[in-house]
Amino acid sequence: MSGQLWATNSLGGYMSARKLSKKLRYALFNVVKFRQFSDVKDASQQGKKKGDLFTWDVFSTVATQGSTLTETNTMPETNFTITQGTLTMTEAGNSVPYTGKLDNLSELPLTEVINKVLKQDAKQAFDTLAHTQFNLTPLRAVASSGTDTSALTLTTNGTATETNNVALGKRHIGSMEDTMKERNIPPYVADDYYALAWPSTFRTLKNDLEGVHQYTTEGLQYIKNGEIGRYNNVRFVEQTNIAKSSWTNSKSDWAFFFGEDTVAEGIAVPEEMRGKIPTDYGRSKGVAWYYLGGFALVHTQQADARIVKWDSAA
Repeated sequence: MSGQLWATNSLGGYMSARKLSKKLRYALFNVVKFRQFSDVKDASQQGKKKGDLFTWDVFSTVATQGSTLTETNTMPETNFTITQGTLTMTEAGNSVPYTGKLDNLSELPLTEVINKVLKQDAKQAFDTLAHTQFNLTPLRAVASSGTDTSALTLTTNGTATETNNVALGKRHIGSMEDTMKERNIPPYVADDYYALAWPSTFRTLKNDLEGVHQYTTEGLQYIKNGEIGRYNNVRFVEQTNIAKSSWTNSKSDWAFFFGEDTVAEGIAVPEEMRGKIPTDYGRSKGVAWYYLGGFALVHTQQADARIVKWDSAA
């Protein structure tokens, strides 16, 4: 079997050493960063036995704007369109099998270790699924001419047309904020947008950030995992679950800027830990995490897109 064995030290035998410290030393575990921004309010109503498709309605603005009226004229009439977004529920999971012998002889809490390792695996899997949808945004921003320290060039077809050759700076942040406001992207919380990237991508900004403790005293209590501070009306979150793109010049790397209503999550069965029914007369056991659901970009058309990716052609 592929899994944890008593006979192989690296797969379980090391859990038997007489002088082994009882303090378990786990690898550095990250928490979810992308998934926390997925909208699950509607999805919580999905549940079981409702099919494998989850849909939501997207409403446009009215076709013609209202204006002043003349007493003798009839009231103008207009309409709006409704489109639907769809995601497909899929299964996700992973498992660690182990032998009954290892379970019976291990001096350490075997199932506790496996549970913790699998829970971390699930967190990273969910962030990967959510990030895949974030990355489908049609809006890509690059420093103008590749080197401008302030102005941005925005494309709306999902592809950056220039190579970014400059670090992400605070003047870029001002231009990005203006871009989101002028495209009427609604803020995520209060008047603030969010930005999500690797710590090194935000390095040049960190000395200029308003500390989290400074704006929490103003009543903005909704602090996200990995949040490090705010500049103007953009709040910054660091993550390491998703790999860098490794731009050729190494001056910067991707970052996502966004408001509310970005990615939807549909849930039929929330993630849960499951124990395998022992087989082979109790000699074969296992633990797994399981989930039935999915993620999808809410606004796929560029005119309504809510996410802008700081990107590069190479």
